[in-house]
Amino acid sequence: MIDMHSHVLWNVDDGPKTQEESMQLLEQAAREGITDLISTSHSHHPQFNAKFDIVTEQIEQLQQELTNRHIPLTLYTGHEVRLNEKLMNLIQQGEVHRLANSSYLLLELPSSHVPTYTKNIINALAVEGITPIIAHPERNKGIAEKPERLERLIREGAVAQITAGSLAGQFGKSIQKLSLDLVRANLVHTYGSDVHNLTTRPFLFEKGLDYLEKKKELDSVDMLLQNNKSIIYNEPFVLFEPEEVKIRKWWSLL
Repeated sequence: MIDMHSHVLWNVDDGPKTQEESMQLLEQAAREGITDLISTSHSHHPQFNAKFDIVTEQIEQLQQELTNRHIPLTLYTGHEVRLNEKLMNLIQQGEVHRLANSSYLLLELPSSHVPTYTKNIINALAVEGITPIIAHPERNKGIAEKPERLERLIREGAVAQITAGSLAGQFGKSIQKLSLDLVRANLVHTYGSDVHNLTTRPFLFEKGLDYLEKKKELDSVDMLLQNNKSIIYNEPFVLFEPEEVKIRKWWSLL
């Protein structure tokens, strides 16, 4: 299995603080059945900015240590890039890692709302041949209030990532319910742990999948895992048409 959203580099953001803590996370990833992991440290976040070269250097160091310890896990570079109006310049200047050197970019919105210029950024990325993956939309207050906002971004060409912990109930029942609703409405397309540590923000990779299986969302599990693999191979996603009837039902309840 492939984890496409993780914070495993040390001393660059709110993830692990030491290299050994990073290795402990990676050892746990392997125990959970993860075979490939894309590192997505924060980029141009208000509090954190993992430098491009540091990401590359740490991935190489950690991969060598994994080899030394005979741990069957392959690492890839990436960033979780905070939406900002200078994003296209950052990409053109080579300051941002796409996911596994693919045409996919993990894009983080502010937690409180969906900025009005998000659509313009998605369109500009499309011109450059880049597909933005909206990180953890289930934890965005604006999308929680009106899922229509996420649907509009998807119809503009974005895709979205659901978090294992959200499905597992780590962030509460309301976010868990919204996460399942987004899955059932075909508004999310990839699956990531968003792991930061082994205690308060663990992988929960299997638990999230187990929850979807319990809810009889077997096709969705297959789709999410296949799309994770498609990132590594830089292939098109499997996409289901958003179910507008379900989305309109939500709107009527808001």
